[in-house]
Amino acid sequence: MKAIILNEAGSASNLKYVDIPKPEIKDDEVLVKVNALSINPVDYKTRSSEGGIKRFFEEERPVILGWDLSGKVVEAGKNVKDFKLNDEVFGMVNFPGKGKAYAEYVAVPASHLTLKPENISYEQAAAGTLALLTAWQALVTNGKIKEGDKVLIHGASGGVGHYATQIAKYFKTYVIGTSSEKNAAFVLQNGADQHIDYTKTDFENEVSDVDLVLNSISDAVNNRSIDVVKPGGKIVYILGAIAPEFAQKAKDKNVDLFAILVESSGADMKTVADLMQKGIIKSHVSQTFAFDEMEKAHLQLETGRTVGKIVITV
Repeated sequence: MKAIILNEAGSASNLKYVDIPKPEIKDDEVLVKVNALSINPVDYKTRSSEGGIKRFFEEERPVILGWDLSGKVVEAGKNVKDFKLNDEVFGMVNFPGKGKAYAEYVAVPASHLTLKPENISYEQAAAGTLALLTAWQALVTNGKIKEGDKVLIHGASGGVGHYATQIAKYFKTYVIGTSSEKNAAFVLQNGADQHIDYTKTDFENEVSDVDLVLNSISDAVNNRSIDVVKPGGKIVYILGAIAPEFAQKAKDKNVDLFAILVESSGADMKTVADLMQKGIIKSHVSQTFAFDEMEKAHLQLETGRTVGKIVITV
């Protein structure tokens, strides 16, 4: 089968194309013939540093990156009850861990998948995996979002942000989204009630009494966000560790500031798939690349200027 491997950390040119045997599945796994996969910032961050590679793959070399996919079931383990041959499925594979989705065939725990709605494409489905689950687990599972909340979404035009905006509106909240001015219409189209151009305006001068913040930008934005969150409110950070001084500042104001890491969940996938089927959540695929254009796809994502999601067709 076709696959993309990485022998050592470095630039996107380190991604190499090979032919390797199809993976063998365990009793609780299915073998998926991949039609589309999507990439996320974690992909290039892992690719570019040995620390990143070791975080997910330990000492294994070479590694196969990737966690997001959609495709068809071509083999099912003897303990799998929820899927059968030729079922169209999608999901986030083994995150955090060894996803190995940059391949023509991928062995996937059945518990990480759900059925793809018939009314969405493989590309739209592949997009709605890691980024959509991150938004869902940030706002719903951990943020406990509720009707009437005032929600601030940083990076509202990005992969996580554009899903988060739609989720927040589904919960009937007042949504404020930040992005550059050129993406204002997109942010508002996704349901935001208010847009702030972060290149021209400091958000802390425009908003106050926020109940819930989703921060996908930087730890420095956590520090600034504390100033606009009401006591008892929450800030969910998705990029790693929080500086101790920011954590203390939040505690002093009675703001719950915490970091999360998305986890594979077939149950959550089923929930968001139902919303996608109903048209409540839509994937915005801004660019599609062929499998042999993975290097170009990584370089585009590294610009930090992607609106919505990048998808790879296999």
